[in-house]
Amino acid sequence: MVNKRFFNDALWAVCGQLGSAIALLAGTRILTELVSPEIYGPVALFNGFGALGVTLFAYPFICAGMRLLPECLNKRERSDLYRVVSGLTARSTGLAIAILAVAGGIYAYAAESDEAGLFAVSGFLLAATVRRELGVQLLIGERRQREASLWQTSDSLLRPLLAILLVWLVGAQAVWVLLGYALASVAANTAWSLFHRRQAEQSLRHRPTYALSIKHDVWAYALPLIPMELLLWVSGLGDRYVIGYLMTATQVGLYAATYTLINEAFNRSAMVLLRSFQPVYFRHCSMKQMKQGFNILMIWIISVIAMGIIGVLALVATKDWVASILLSKAYHSAVALMPAIAIGCALQALGTVLAQPLLAAKRTRALLIGRACGALAAVVSIPIMLKLYGLQGAAIANPIYFCVEALAMALLAKPWQLTGVEATDAPCLSAEEATAG
Repeated sequence: MVNKRFFNDALWAVCGQLGSAIALLAGTRILTELVSPEIYGPVALFNGFGALGVTLFAYPFICAGMRLLPECLNKRERSDLYRVVSGLTARSTGLAIAILAVAGGIYAYAAESDEAGLFAVSGFLLAATVRRELGVQLLIGERRQREASLWQTSDSLLRPLLAILLVWLVGAQAVWVLLGYALASVAANTAWSLFHRRQAEQSLRHRPTYALSIKHDVWAYALPLIPMELLLWVSGLGDRYVIGYLMTATQVGLYAATYTLINEAFNRSAMVLLRSFQPVYFRHCSMKQMKQGFNILMIWIISVIAMGIIGVLALVATKDWVASILLSKAYHSAVALMPAIAIGCALQALGTVLAQPLLAAKRTRALLIGRACGALAAVVSIPIMLKLYGLQGAAIANPIYFCVEALAMALLAKPWQLTGVEATDAPCLSAEEATAG
């Protein structure tokens, strides 16, 4: 029965990631035909602002909810946890939108720019993305992979469709692409919220009996993740802002479009493994079944390594064909960036799985150290490599800082030691990765 459910979860995770990946790749292909790199660059930069808001202000609480779900003994406790996580996420997201609005107003006034609308739409997109992530990730925490996959896939299908529709109807401007993304997420969120309304209403009928203790646990787990998510954003998306500062928006567009395609291919594959193995691994750790948890982790690590090697070799052999199929001709000059970006993405996925014993043990402070090592390596290597090798240098920097991060995670978590896993049962202060997206 356990194996049957595991493979059922894995199948739905594969379907969800595959459907989302196809939608994103097709959408990117069409968008790169409709908008030039000069337009795609601002789309990537403002999308990055939204991603920063999600990872910094919302994802730490969502991760805490995912990790604490296996420890809830009944529906009442799960209801209390949902309420606490939703409340904290909503308040922190409101703060993020307020900061983004103020920053946009200051920038528009100081630079006498007309980009205030981009900041406003980015705030809208941020709120819609947070709602999606909260719903999808908590469903994954409950091992309800079918609902999570369908929600994510519907969002991924609607985003490029509405963005392309607005660009086609109104014009090739970054604001219409971002607005299409936001409206798509609102539509998907509304549909799935209505679908789960009965369960939500049932939850609202209960007053949280352990709200204070749950809120303390969520804060203890999430607090160290807040700076960690900032560091993750720096190593994951910071390169395009350095490119924008040292080079041009066109170069940002070329790099971001290429990076998006390669990262999505590796990230979606890694997410299939994450969604399949992580809930099972966390459950074994919560139940003190260390031997079973260790075995799951070893299979997971081997799978990620194999995925990385096969993926990199396949991309090196087919990069020209991939570029011709998935990017318009205006973006083909960035094909040389693909192998280095692929190696970096494979190392990023490996670092994520190596850090899992720290997440299972709620040792997010130790996880913060590993993220800091990767972010520091990114801050140092990206501008140096850009100065030396131009746009190719930004791609070469990827394997450098993600390798540093993976090594740091391995040394901190010691996933190869069963005794190290047992030690993680200590009630330390302290979530999940992610993603993706």
